[in-house]
Order: sequence, then structure tokens, then C-alpha cells
Amino acid sequence: MKKFTVTEIANAVDGELFKSSSFFNNTIDTVITDSRTFFGGSSVAFFALSGPVFNGHNYIGQLLKKGVQVFIVSERGAISDKATFILVKNTGLALQKLAAYNRKQFIKPVIGITGSNGKTIVKEWLYDLLSTTFKIVRSPKSYNSQVGVPLSALLIDEQYELALLEAGISLPGEMEKLAPIVNPDIGILTNIGDAHQENFSSVEEKLAEKLKLFHSTKQLLFRADYSYSNQVQNFCKAHKIQAVSWAINNTDAKIGFTVTGQNQQTLIQARFSNSEYSFTIPFSDNSAIENACHCFAVLVALNLNPEDFLHIFSQLQTVAMRLEIKQGINNSLLINDFYNSDLNSLGIALSVLKQQAAKAHLQKQVILSDIQQTGIDAEKLYKKVNQLLQEWGISKLTGIGPELYKYQKLFKLESEFFPNRLAFERHFRRQNFSSAALLLKGARQFEFEKIAALLQQKAHQTVLEINLNALVHNLNTFRKLLNKNTKIMVMVKAFSYGSGDVEIARLLQHQNVDYLAVAVADEGVHLRNAGITTPIVVMNPEQDSFQNMIDFNLEPNIYSLSLFKQFSKAVATFGKTGFPIHIKIDTGMNRLGLKNDKEITQLISLIKNSPVTIKSVFSHLAASDEAALDDFTKQQIERFHSAAGLFTSAFDYKIDLHILNSAGIERFSHSQMDMVRLGIGLYGISQTGRPLKNIGTLKSTVSQIKTVGKNETIGYNRKGTLASAGKIAIVPLGYADGINRKLGNGNGHAFINGKLVPIVGNICMDMLMLDVSQTEAKTGDSVELFGANISISDLAEQLGTIPYEILTGISQRVKRVYVQE
Repeated sequence: MKKFTVTEIANAVDGELFKSSSFFNNTIDTVITDSRTFFGGSSVAFFALSGPVFNGHNYIGQLLKKGVQVFIVSERGAISDKATFILVKNTGLALQKLAAYNRKQFIKPVIGITGSNGKTIVKEWLYDLLSTTFKIVRSPKSYNSQVGVPLSALLIDEQYELALLEAGISLPGEMEKLAPIVNPDIGILTNIGDAHQENFSSVEEKLAEKLKLFHSTKQLLFRADYSYSNQVQNFCKAHKIQAVSWAINNTDAKIGFTVTGQNQQTLIQARFSNSEYSFTIPFSDNSAIENACHCFAVLVALNLNPEDFLHIFSQLQTVAMRLEIKQGINNSLLINDFYNSDLNSLGIALSVLKQQAAKAHLQKQVILSDIQQTGIDAEKLYKKVNQLLQEWGISKLTGIGPELYKYQKLFKLESEFFPNRLAFERHFRRQNFSSAALLLKGARQFEFEKIAALLQQKAHQTVLEINLNALVHNLNTFRKLLNKNTKIMVMVKAFSYGSGDVEIARLLQHQNVDYLAVAVADEGVHLRNAGITTPIVVMNPEQDSFQNMIDFNLEPNIYSLSLFKQFSKAVATFGKTGFPIHIKIDTGMNRLGLKNDKEITQLISLIKNSPVTIKSVFSHLAASDEAALDDFTKQQIERFHSAAGLFTSAFDYKIDLHILNSAGIERFSHSQMDMVRLGIGLYGISQTGRPLKNIGTLKSTVSQIKTVGKNETIGYNRKGTLASAGKIAIVPLGYADGINRKLGNGNGHAFINGKLVPIVGNICMDMLMLDVSQTEAKTGDSVELFGANISISDLAEQLGTIPYEILTGISQRVKRVYVQE
């Protein structure tokens, strides 16, 4: 953003300025909203955002220690003389006001993009097309929310010649707040689909909300052969906006397109103003064709000569909108965020690197390509990159590209440089990348996917893809059901329900959950060795593990008198005092736990003369997901209150009480007490239809396509047959990977090339076969076994089991890949 003085910011956000004793009206050029992603730098202002699941005011103390001196707050109690504070009514609205103020200073064109799908891809493709002509600033990744849009707009400053900003909404009234921030000169409406439709009474209402972004725009680009285009046309007339409409095989629009498929490519012919143009895109799907047509329409709106850009369309690439986290060679963690490289997205990726490497005994290494089309003088640019890498504590840089090679002397950390990717590959030594978190950040032309192939741990091509953004969404969905001070314990036992323990625990620690829970001590030791510092409860402690529990500060679930005596003795032997424990009461599950008041009073007497401290008392609901058994659930809750009261009245310190599991949080939130335990709900399974997101996709690839005759059989015991001659696909996924054999012989399905296809024949140990006779399937195609297109809940119901069993049953030989936007 432009440099603003503190006083100017206070005026822009309508805030009251409280000056520190050392105040001077210095300039601010960076805004932050997340204390976890800031590790140094000056000229910074922190907006203490508050919401239903977080409060930024709680982190002011941490940021003061890091040197931040300017804070925008909405809580008067947060103000002190240790720094300069700007008091506002709402910090979120203040952030938006500052972004709108920054936008007003920019007189060059701004292109605003909204719609249900395609926003990010259109933005990225426009950047690829136009960045050789303009110095462009654009929204990082898919920053299109109520916070993402202002943060994107605050990246704009006078060095740029064009801005590309996307805006998304999920609720009525949101776009009115974003419109003055984007204030586009040219607008793009990509399309209107089903996304977030549950929050709008009709498609027409949702369209009207999205169009509010364009009230002041000069030109609006949209597809004219959609059913809602008349509403868009009328909007343009009402607001005196030039309508730049386009259509496929329709002569009424300003721009007409004709498309012709050519294998995996598409030839697109465009006609407007008595001129014709032809270009090819390396895609054949309808969404890519639509996105390319939007991009061509932008060339028209900008009065550019399309001939100068047609060759670039053939070079467009798939947009990697999600960062991937994979296991790398030599006990390393590989973070793939290639295909684009700029200062803004580099900062975002470095925050993920810091999160994943935090206290995990992993070095932080970055493999970086030249950063292109920034509009910044190269020497100045790489000085900034050096400063950024040092602020984030990067151990080593590997630079690839002629510019980095030229300016390598600017870097003050351990580093090596290569003029191109091939030079890096010639000098590649596996032993140089060991016990490190490796971030790959490269512009597309440098083909960093080939470097990733060198660094990736070679494994089974079947993967369980875990969407970390969806996991955070689910966590926050449950947090919204809780009171402000209710703590959350998250269950990460059994390899985090099959999703991967360390990576999930790191994310949960980053999200500031209060406790993690594992089944056995070995799981807790593994997390501690990976750098997890969040309190960990061991639900099934064993006497042989007591030393590890004490050494690694793992807190036991004490469920019997005998277990307490054993553990208390071990604590005393190691000379510890006040060691934390958790007490389990059996209120009707008839599993682990103290069952009667006599046992409880005996335990209380023992604890009072022991070297331990009770952190919590809890119980487990047996049937919180079954409405027919609600009376029993209520009895359990009443019994727990009675039993827990014996503990709270016997000790003069705070003891947390908790009984609710995932289903309990949804259905009995009034009984949340001091803490709740979140399990399967985190992984996307709701008992009441809450808008949770699927976090896991089990997928593989086609190894071979084979023609099979009508009278031939398929697989073991000749169980598989086709109704007529056809094709089968062999997929390297079997019961050793966790696929239930009951899904064979047409009982189960897979999703390939947009279609559900049956599993044919018996499922083998390492393979299964699909009937792909009605598809264009080919070797190498992706195959989904569950995920976005095959619900894990439906799959569990079909098998007569529960989602837990399917998730935990996925073999650990199946590689876990973590994706994050």
C-alpha cells in the first residue's frame, strides 16, 4: 500500500488516536491481521480483528514483544502507553475503510471479478496474458473474503499500472462492504452457480447481491447466453454501464465465439466489430473455455489489439490454487507452491513454512525462482526478498534463475544459486536436503514440478488428499456453537482418524486449540518429537509408558483407583509435583471410568496427598447422535454434574468439566461446560446437517485400460463380467490400502472423468477393476474412491459401518498429501 502516516490512518478509519510517550507520526506501509504470520519488520500496523471464534486483542502483548508499535483496536481496555493505539468501533470495518482509502489513491485501471466459479483462474490467466504489457498487482491466491479483499486492495501502490481484484460473498449484504474497496473500472461476472445458494432465497437474489460490486463500473463483462443475462443487461442500463457481453454460437452479443475441440486442446474463434481472431487453449473442458472467453473480452474492454496476445493463450497453464504438503526425501517435508512467484504470495507461503517447521527440529529451506513482472527494480526487489527470508528465519536459500544468480551477493543467509533449473539438477545431491521443511516457490516457466519430483519421497501413487482449509472451516463451525471461553480438546488419536497425526496436530496448534488427545503415549511422544507444544492428553495410559509420559509432559486420563496409585507413585519417584491429570467418570457408557461415588471419594482422598493436580474431570456420552436415546443422554449429563461436583467442591483450584463429543456439541450445546471434545466432526461428519466440508479425498490413477469381451471374466474366481464387450480400467488400490472387499462386483463405485463407474470383479490386495465402457478413460486418469463426488457418509451407510472405520482403515502405505489455499 502507499505509505500513510499514523494520523492519516486514524482519519481514514474514523478512529480516535492514543499516542504513546515515544510517539512520532511515522509512516506505515504494511498491515497485518494475524500475529502468527508476523516475525519482524518495521512500519507495521496491526488490526486486532475480532470474530465468533477469535479475538485479535489477545495477541497484542506478543506483537509488542516483536516490535509492533501501532495497533487498531475496538476494545478500550487494550490501550496502554506501550504503543500507539487507534480506537474504532469495529476493526473489521476499519480495515475495509483503510483499504477503500488506499484504493482512492490509485488512478490506473482496476478490474474487479466476482461470480460463483472461475474468479481465481480468470484473475491468474489475465495476469499471464497482461503482465508483459502492464505492471500488475493482483489478489494473492483466492483472497476474496471480507478480510481478503481489503488485504488485497492494500497491496496497491503507485508503482503498478493495473490491479486485478476478486471478490466473493456467501451472505446477503457482504458485497456492499466490498464494492468501495474494489471500485472497479472494468467488471467481470464469471457466472452464477450453486455455491452458497443456501444463504439466498433465489438465484436472482444472489445475482443482485453480486452485481452490487459493479454499481460504479464503466464496463461490465458477462456471458450473454445464460438464462439470467437479461437481469445483467437491465442492471447495466439502469446504471449506465457499457455492457461487454459475449456468447458462444450467438450473434446477439458484442463478442461471438465459436469453439472446436481438438484432442485435449480447443480452437476458439472470436468475432467483434467486423474482425475475427483465432486462438488455441491447451484445455477442452467447458469451464476453461468460459474462462478463456472472459479473458479475451478483457482485451476488448481495454482497447488492446488481441493479435498481440493470441499466442499467450496457447501457453496458459492449470492454476495451482492450493499449496501441497507432502513427505520429502531424507525425513524432509515438502511444501509445493509453484506456478507463481511474487512478493505477496511468497510471504503467505513463508507463513505456512514457519507453521509446518515450528519447533519440529526441521531447518527451514526455500528453493526460489526469479520473481517476474513485479515492476520493482531488480536490485531493490531482491534486497526485499533477502529481508523477508531473514525475518522469517530461513536457514538456507536455493536460488534458480538468471536474475537471482546475478544478484546473489545481496543475500545474507546461507545460499546457493543456479542460472537455471537444469544447472540445479546437474548439481543435485540428495544428502543436501535432509531433516528440513522445504518450500518450493517458482514462476511457471522454471518447471519446479520437476524439482519436486526429485525431492518427493517416492511412494504408492494412491493418495489420501487432506484439505487443511476444510479442516479449519469445520473447526470454526463448531467453535461458533461454543461460548467465548469454552475450551476445545481435539482428538488426534489413531493417526488423526487416518488423516495423518503430525500435520493435523501442527495445524491445530496453529489454530490455538487448547488440548490434543491421543490414544496411547507413543502417539503423544511422536507429536512432541515433531515439535507439538500444545497440552496432550493420553486417553489409554499404560504403566510401561509412565516414564515417557512424565518426560514428555503427557497428561494421563485416570480412570481407576489402581491406575492412579501406579501413576502417582511414578510421579513421586521422578521428583515431580503438581503433575496434571484428567479424571474420567463412567456415567453409563460402561467403558473406562469411575462408576460410583465411593470410588470417587476414595480417589479424592488419595489425590489430596499426592504430587498431582486435576486439570479436568470428564465423561463420555454413549448415544449423543441418536434422538431416540436423548433421555439416556440427559441422564448421563445429570449423573456427571453430580459426580463432578464431588471433585470441584473438594479442591480450591479450577477444574475443567467436559462431557460433549462432536455430536454432543451439535445437539446439546447447552451442556458445553468448560470444555468440549471434538472428534469426527473435525473431519467433516455432521449429525445434524451442519455445513461441514469434506476434508479427505482418496484417489488413485489408472494403470492400464483393457478391452474385455462379453464372454470373458475379470479378476479372482471369475466373478467379474460385463453385459457386453467393453473396457475396464485397472487401478492400483486394493484391500491392503483399506478398500473394503464388499465394494467389489458392482456394489461400489469410483468417479472418473465426470462419471460414476462400477467396481467390477473381486477387489484384489493391491488392485481393483472398473467398468469404464461408457467413458473416455485413459491411462493416467485420476480416480476418486471417496471425496467431493462420493460421500464418505454414504459409503459408510452402504457398507453398514461408520465413517470412523473407513477413515481409520486407510492403510499408512497410502501417501497423505495436504493441500491448503
